[in-house]
Amino acid sequence: MAKRDSFLLRIDPKILAAIRQWSEDEMRSMNGQIEYLLRESLQQAGRLPKNSSDASPEKGD
Repeated sequence: MAKRDSFLLRIDPKILAAIRQWSEDEMRSMNGQIEYLLRESLQQAGRLPKNSSDASPEKGD
């Protein structure tokens, strides 16, 4: 498994609640859901490296 960094995230409580519900609906951890959303946004913006081995999101992260 690739090394993972951690950091503090300040977030609006309403956004956090929406992400929490979405992660439960998708059967992912909140961390996994946030990482999935970030990865999808990076990919759509063309900012995710094409050779990234971490490019495929997995449920249950």
